[in-house]
Amino acid sequence: MWDREAEGYDRQIAFFERVLFEGGREWACSQARGDVLEVAIGTGRNLPFYPPEVRITGVELSPAMLAIARERAKRLERAASFVEGDAQRLPFPSESFDAVVCTLSLCNIPDVGAAVVEMRRVLRQAGRLLLVDHIRSSVRLVRWIQRLMELLTVRLGGDHLVRRPLEAVVRAGFVLERHHRSKWGIVERVAARK
Repeated sequence: MWDREAEGYDRQIAFFERVLFEGGREWACSQARGDVLEVAIGTGRNLPFYPPEVRITGVELSPAMLAIARERAKRLERAASFVEGDAQRLPFPSESFDAVVCTLSLCNIPDVGAAVVEMRRVLRQAGRLLLVDHIRSSVRLVRWIQRLMELLTVRLGGDHLVRRPLEAVVRAGFVLERHHRSKWGIVERVAARK
């Protein structure tokens, strides 16, 4: 599915970024230090927002998305390594990274818990996890609408609207540094440490 969506993804997500996720990518990437793994790097939309000194490795399931990310890195003159792989079984040794970044992707990964456990595994001791995603709303009416919409979004694109990745982060044993909800309680930013 993501190979088919790759060419139009940037146009499609741009609207939602302006309306719901404004500043989310910048928030997550600006806090990354050292060796950074971006899980589900997609088309590389986060690349412009990382500090210049970080060393970026991006993992992505879709070869078509990775091709666009490579081109974006080249245009930006941004050194990065790109690896085709599954977030639920990351193809890296344990304790390989100082930070893991994942933005707007846990909503599409089938097993969020497995992905978060893998993120923890590849982090070095005291490494940081930085997440931004849409989640189930804290507002009852909005949450009800999300549940109805999810009947279609999961079938059409695997997009889960009522997940709460923070729960998987806590279960995996991360220490929360901060989390913040916004936009009717449907957008969450999480910073945590291993």
